[in-house]
Amino acid sequence: MTQPPPAAPAPQPAVPLSEAEDRQWASFAHLGGILSILPSLIIFLVFKDRGTFTRQESKEALNFQITILIAEIVLGIVGTILSVALLFVTYGGSSIFGGLGWIAWLIGLIFSIIAFTKAKDGIAYRYPFNFRFIK
Repeated sequence: MTQPPPAAPAPQPAVPLSEAEDRQWASFAHLGGILSILPSLIIFLVFKDRGTFTRQESKEALNFQITILIAEIVLGIVGTILSVALLFVTYGGSSIFGGLGWIAWLIGLIFSIIAFTKAKDGIAYRYPFNFRFIK
């Protein structure tokens, strides 16, 4: 008679971050906004249960990056529509409206750097405009 395989060991709880590591990962979540949504998402998913400051700040950064991504898409669509409309009016002239998405990217870059400097000092940062998708 065969014996059943041994039960898998219970997963170990995540090791809590030290205060310095907590501030470091929280600030990296904001700074990752320079590269768009992915760094903030990864830091939120990996470290949310290991540090309260990291959970709070990575959630704030992730919500802001989602907001900026939506703004980039909307401005890109509006800019394309304006470019096409202007193209028909000017009979082939170039348009400055084609790439309005860069405005949202630039705003995201500036606020991500400001948030990084605050978070690295241990100060919680709230973006001046941010949809709170993740509660």
